[in-house]
Amino acid sequence: MREEDIRRHTDKYFEKSRDTVARFGDVTVTYAVFLRRPSVSTPRLAVDWLNAVAEMRGTKFDIDLVYPEGEWVGAGEPLMYLSGSFYHLVDLETLLLQKVGAPGVAAHNAYTMCVDLPHVGFLAMDSRHCTGPEMAEMMAYAASVGSRAARREAGARGFIGNAVDATAPWYGNAEGMGTMPHALIGYAGSTVRAAEMFHETHPGDTLTVLVDYFGQEVSDSLACCRRFPELAKAGRLAVRLDTHGSRFVEGLDPQSSYAVLNRNAPRAIRGYRTEEELKHLVGPGVSASAVWHLRERLDTAGYPEVKIVASSGFSPAKCKVFGHANAPVDVIGTGSFLPDKWSETYATADVVAYDGEPRVKVGREFLLRRDAEP
Repeated sequence: MREEDIRRHTDKYFEKSRDTVARFGDVTVTYAVFLRRPSVSTPRLAVDWLNAVAEMRGTKFDIDLVYPEGEWVGAGEPLMYLSGSFYHLVDLETLLLQKVGAPGVAAHNAYTMCVDLPHVGFLAMDSRHCTGPEMAEMMAYAASVGSRAARREAGARGFIGNAVDATAPWYGNAEGMGTMPHALIGYAGSTVRAAEMFHETHPGDTLTVLVDYFGQEVSDSLACCRRFPELAKAGRLAVRLDTHGSRFVEGLDPQSSYAVLNRNAPRAIRGYRTEEELKHLVGPGVSASAVWHLRERLDTAGYPEVKIVASSGFSPAKCKVFGHANAPVDVIGTGSFLPDKWSETYATADVVAYDGEPRVKVGREFLLRRDAEP
């Protein structure tokens, strides 16, 4: 980033403060950077940027990470203390905070989703919801951090990849992962024909077929199994549910949805607490009962090795409900680890020391280093 870019994208009052410091004399300051809600520490992009700016300006910043990458951070707790020349730091706050808040919340969401469904592999499909490449980079990084934390602490399978090449390295992959969009089903004219065309074009891929285009999730799933019996037996065939929330999966209605869940996860249906949870359990769209229903039909037809992929609104809340229902889903495609309430992503930085003397505005004393408290 060039100096002119920093000036163009930073808050004006920081620029004017820098000019004032240049006139009256520089001091060494320490900033405390924090969020007002729990998060997971995701400092790498911010630290790399700070170091790059310091090198460009011929100075050095002392960055003390209170919480290493992947650690849980409580609300209001400083993630890092940042020290250096006030002249060189004061105009960086705007751009720094952009790189701190949203990734921490997204990582927290990704972590909880992976922990609630530890046996599920997640595919990050967030790029389409991002506002541009920089946000997409931050969100991919965040999901990878949350995923690694869930693997470390809960033995979760976590995020196995994502949908675009540009951010695939965050998940240890050379390129993105993908199957087929609904548009390809419409182009082919039938679900089976789309599967044939895709398999012929990408014979080395596991064949994952969208099965909700014609509203025949069960029928089309079984038709694909019959068309590709070798792939089905080898576990290289998967069917993906992406049914929208305005209708039930083929073969289900409210009554039968309750029956499916009572057969397979009776404690889940007896333990729900909110209408939203009930919708995730037995409602229309991709509910826990829909996944159990499809699993039953596949197994009964002799295709126990066929995998089930689910997508459509898999937020932390939905993942928690699916975990309670022990829903037999193998992979979940989701972009819903992105922060839902953007105001929760707002990070803040306050100066807490000037030339080594602790000083902070009234009400923010909790940000002082513990060994610096009066």
